[in-house]
Amino acid sequence: MSVGRLPVPRRDGAMRDSADLERLQGVSDHAGAEATGWAAVVRRAADGDEVAFARLVAQHHATMTRVAYAIAGDAEVAADAVQSAWSIAWRRLGSVRDPEQVGSWLIAIAANESRGLMRRQRRRTVVELSTRDQERHEPDPGDRIEVVDLARALRHLSPDDRTLLALRFVAGMDSGQIADHLQLSASGVRSRLARLLERLRGELDHA
Repeated sequence: MSVGRLPVPRRDGAMRDSADLERLQGVSDHAGAEATGWAAVVRRAADGDEVAFARLVAQHHATMTRVAYAIAGDAEVAADAVQSAWSIAWRRLGSVRDPEQVGSWLIAIAANESRGLMRRQRRRTVVELSTRDQERHEPDPGDRIEVVDLARALRHLSPDDRTLLALRFVAGMDSGQIADHLQLSASGVRSRLARLLERLRGELDHA
């Protein structure tokens, strides 16, 4: 899914368009060799470095958009949610506790913005989610399935349930990461996922 708007902040607080992103990204690719990892990029971006922020946009925008779309089921709503998420991120980068985990932090912001827009607009559209086999260090109910066709069943889910599924299956977060972002316990996330997947299986079996 392509997205036309790639926001990059200017020092006056406004957001640049995609043409400016391409110019900045060319500079950031060269400057990136000086970075010692994403932690350094995050620190520079938090200090107002536009080039560093452009690198974050280029790295994480697509995944944020996929997660937002999985929750909202609407491309325009997803684009608005991610645009808003980048504006929030620009203001709050200095609050990131673990800069190396900035990707999951950004995804969580996009998910929250999409969930909020969905609630306000009362959108109930259908989306498709594909699961991926990934190695985990702890048992997770999502790991017991390969592919689940959620297209029909998702129309009945709440924004919170869609967010849980999007973080797990689109963003690829484990239960611990999801728990951190949703302010739940890891065991609570696993229990909710197990109940949700069981419900979806039942609905699909009787469809």
